[in-house]
Amino acid sequence: MNPVLSVRNLSKNFGGVTAVDDVSFEVHEGEILGLIGPNGSGKSTLFNCILGQLPATNGTVLVDGQNVAGKRPSDLNKLGVGRTFQMLQVFPDMSVLDNIILAGQEHKGTMLSRLFGRPDAGLTEEAKTMIEFFRLTHQTYEKAGSLSYGQQKLLDAAMAFMAGPKLVMLDEPAGGVNLTMLADLKERLKAFNRERGATFVVIEHNMEFVMSLCTRIIVLANGRIIAEGDPETVRTNPDVIEAYLGG
Repeated sequence: MNPVLSVRNLSKNFGGVTAVDDVSFEVHEGEILGLIGPNGSGKSTLFNCILGQLPATNGTVLVDGQNVAGKRPSDLNKLGVGRTFQMLQVFPDMSVLDNIILAGQEHKGTMLSRLFGRPDAGLTEEAKTMIEFFRLTHQTYEKAGSLSYGQQKLLDAAMAFMAGPKLVMLDEPAGGVNLTMLADLKERLKAFNRERGATFVVIEHNMEFVMSLCTRIIVLANGRIIAEGDPETVRTNPDVIEAYLGG
């Protein structure tokens, strides 16, 4: 079986600066992979190269064995790759329900069916199930902009999962979220992984969040992988302590 995601010898140069330097790794079905590193380590550049938002200088990215070089983020969505953003992408003047329906409509039917079919594309009940799963039932008809930041992070995750992606790329999911909501978010992500077999790649600065969520962690420094393994192995790695934890 092909890995869900395979990154092979990926590099990205900006002029004379190498931001990502010959990085290779695989992500397998049902895995929660953490991608961490100090500021300037290249993890955000790597993330954006994988998602087609930046063209790689060298290397390949495969989704289920298919080379996705040159494909736009919208093309990747159709292949089952979802994502959340560091900067929230919710529509503040729309209800929670309508935000999730809209996210699902991007992957439902043809343009003709969207123009002449039901306004909700038959997604209301599915959207309500997703809202219940992410514990936003009491906010179903509230405008997304009225939710707390942590609730908006839950909504952002629900929108990413609405299309049933095989792989979700999570960009700083813990950023700006208080401890109570962070615990809810982590528990929901773990439940989604456990119950629906979703596969995640997580970029995150919050070490404790990563260590308690991810099954495997890759550490970048200066654009290269310096460590890889389970959370405890990474936590005690001398190179990680020096490069990431400032030890």
